[in-house]
Amino acid sequence: MTRNFLRCLSFVMALLPSGVSAEPIKLKLSLVTSDRSLIYSGGVKPFVDAVNAEAKGLVEIEVHFSGALGKSARAQPQMVADGVADIAFIFPSYTPERFYDNTIIELPALFHDAREASLVFTRLIAAGVLKGYEDFFVVAAFTSPPESIHSRRPISTIADLSGLTVRASNLTEAASLKKLGMKPVTIPVNAVSESISDGTIDAASLPLAMLFEFGVGRVTNSHYLLDISFTPLALVMNRKRFDDLPELAQNIIRKFSGEWPLARFQQSYDAASNEVAEQLKSNPKRTITYPSQSDLDTAKTAFKSVIDEWTAQSENNRKQLELVRTEIAKVRAAL
Repeated sequence: MTRNFLRCLSFVMALLPSGVSAEPIKLKLSLVTSDRSLIYSGGVKPFVDAVNAEAKGLVEIEVHFSGALGKSARAQPQMVADGVADIAFIFPSYTPERFYDNTIIELPALFHDAREASLVFTRLIAAGVLKGYEDFFVVAAFTSPPESIHSRRPISTIADLSGLTVRASNLTEAASLKKLGMKPVTIPVNAVSESISDGTIDAASLPLAMLFEFGVGRVTNSHYLLDISFTPLALVMNRKRFDDLPELAQNIIRKFSGEWPLARFQQSYDAASNEVAEQLKSNPKRTITYPSQSDLDTAKTAFKSVIDEWTAQSENNRKQLELVRTEIAKVRAAL
């Protein structure tokens, strides 16, 4: 009887569609912010939703919010490299020793806007120009909108910033702030609000779109809107994990990577920037200052000095700058 039962069971199993009981491949995505963050809604969610919808039953990306897999923003790239997470949203500027070629994206006064910077950033990574990404499949390479200065002290000119301790998002931006007479310190964005509150810093460089997301808007009321630089951001996947996926899954992930996410990211951040700008303008307790022509000229001179000094450091830097200017010209010509 047992033998007949096993034969019947084998026959029934043979009639079932292959893979009927297979579970989708689960991919863990690490995010240090919450599901209410602009980083998630603009930079992560469109990709996750698109892949999960098209790869239904084959691959499922699970987002782990608020540092559930690891709270340190600086540690996210290594977490992906080590396989703690399969995918993570990273801040490459926090680990310049790994992503040292990103300086070319951080240089001041090169790009007109974040769209231009993001497209060039994406194309340089795709061409293998920027070192540090060898362990990763880069889903998306963005930049923040241009950063400006926010403080509790009244700021109406560059001269008002002289001698102040100001948060910079990366070492390149720190060099620009120093040229303008400030004392820059690099601090992760999620520590800026507390650093202003306890007096560790006097002001912070931050994009308008992220002013309230990390609480900086609650502790500042003077906003000096001098565009300083763009900060590289990226969504990366463990390269081996990607290579081990079925070809169909790889193709789906590729489909929604590269330049595909940029328009969604840009739209989300542009809307947030406009919303924050209107919020600041409507509040009489806040002061918004646009730099005078004299201050713009001062900044232009300082920024050129930063670029010239970096370019003079090596032949590779000079070639990178030439390549970036060529890519910028292509992006502008396509408009």
